[in-house]
This record gives sequence, C-alpha cells and structure tokens, in this order.
Amino acid sequence: MNRILATVAAMAIVTIATRAAPFLFFSKRKPPASLDFLQAYLPPALMTILVLSAFRNVSWAASPHGAPALAGAVATAVLHLWRRNVLLSIAGGTAIYMALIRLIA
Repeated sequence: MNRILATVAAMAIVTIATRAAPFLFFSKRKPPASLDFLQAYLPPALMTILVLSAFRNVSWAASPHGAPALAGAVATAVLHLWRRNVLLSIAGGTAIYMALIRLIA
C-alpha cells in the first residue's frame, strides 16, 4: 500500500511540475523559437503516429477488411469537425467501432 501511495504521489508531483514549468520559465520572457516550432508541429505529428498505430493490427485481407476501424476513424473525424468537441468525437468513434466489431466481425 505504501508503494502505491508513493507512486501516486510521485506521479502527481511530476504532473504538477510539468504543468507549472512553462509558467515559471517563460512568464517574463518570450519562449525560444524551438518551442514555437514544437507547438506548431508536434500535435499533428503525434496524431499521425496515433492513427497509424491504431491501424497497425488491422487485418485488411480478412473479412471485414478493416471496415469497423475505418468507420470509427471516419466517425471520429466527422464528429470532431462538426462539433469541435474532443470528448464527443472520441466517444462517438469508439462507440461506432465497438458496435461494428460486435455486429459484423
């Protein structure tokens, strides 16, 4: 039990420190250009990696040929473009994917 509490406390401290660091270091001066670059290009790069890893184990040759995964991804994208709500788009895409793998797979 003590190990679990120590682990949770360590994770909480690290999370708070990483959230506070930008405010502590850059509140009085402009951030370096490298941070502006990372801010612009890192989110799309990470999303690309996540999408590719989500389709990594999809069996395209066997039935249903990745249809549930594609439908879930399309639903996620459409919901996000329509409502701009991350929680709605993730939940909606996941629900469609889960329903399709139970119905057609």
